[in-house]
Amino acid sequence: MARLLARRLGVPFAEADDFHSPESVAKMSAGVPLTDADRGAWLEAIGRWLRERDRAATGGVVPCSALRRRYRDVLRAACPDAFFVHLTARHEEVGRRMSERSGHFMPRALLESQEATLEPLEADERGGAVDAGPAPGVVVEAVLDLMAEAADDAGGR
Repeated sequence: MARLLARRLGVPFAEADDFHSPESVAKMSAGVPLTDADRGAWLEAIGRWLRERDRAATGGVVPCSALRRRYRDVLRAACPDAFFVHLTARHEEVGRRMSERSGHFMPRALLESQEATLEPLEADERGGAVDAGPAPGVVVEAVLDLMAEAADDAGGR
């Protein structure tokens, strides 16, 4: 969905998983959840990528499990205009999708730790939640609508 969103927006795409250290990938592959310390360098690397896109005025899309407010704060510090989309889906649906991914290092067994870590977006954070259940094109349209609403709200201030 994120690649489709980037195509629709005409902006660069980066896969957040590509910013993980080999040590973090090994931990997740072994079914060991990452700690906040493990995530620090990863979030900073994603933040640098976002800042570079911001400076180039291109924008960009990075699908990223910025599950906690403080993780999103790291990204926002690098790119103050970051817009966060929380894709929502039933536990069973997320598990099914994880099981269907081929060649991905994160096992389904880590889903529970991810859900336990999740802190939904707060009212003062730019972004919103979108149901990830429908077809990808429908989800992307909902994200585009959410972004347009946020832009309209910001313009009306």
